[in-house]
Amino acid sequence: MAQQWRYLPLFFLVAFAAAAAAAAAGQDAPFVVAQKKVALSRQGPGVERLAVTLNLYNQGSATAYDVSLNDDSWPQEAFQLISGTTSKIVEKLDPGATASHNFILETKVQGKFQGSPAIITYRVPTKAALQEAYSTPMFPLDILADRPPQQKFDLRLIGKYGSLVSVVSFVGVFVYLVASPSKSTAAKGSKKRR
Repeated sequence: MAQQWRYLPLFFLVAFAAAAAAAAAGQDAPFVVAQKKVALSRQGPGVERLAVTLNLYNQGSATAYDVSLNDDSWPQEAFQLISGTTSKIVEKLDPGATASHNFILETKVQGKFQGSPAIITYRVPTKAALQEAYSTPMFPLDILADRPPQQKFDLRLIGKYGSLVSVVSFVGVFVYLVASPSKSTAAKGSKKRR
């Protein structure tokens, strides 16, 4: 799961650099940045689902129109679309605005898969040609791989040792309070010495 965030610092660095370059050039133009995330979940033996999320950000200073998102890098021989679509059209994306698109795929084919970035096209009113952008790259997926089970916190330990820990904690706090001098008695002792 931590691998999906591996490209996040690079994503924000590219977005910041591009926005700074556009501001320095004095351009009034949109700059669309896209982030692609994939989460794997095992549905049963021999079946795995992929939840794909594409986040769009307009880091520019103008509105992007007719923003088209297309992520057709998933071969139909290996992946079946379960929910949603692999493309989306957003009428406009204002400066600083975000848009998100999700879809779910299912696969029964085991192996490694390296997907391509999603393609985003958008229209700028001051230019005749469509502008094109790409999403962040996706980390390689090891589909239906044998993964060791993750060790989760065992709640049986709380039931077995929870009362013992609480009693020991209360005794420790009580001993600390009794053994440590209070500020008022220390102040009284210093007054008597004078």
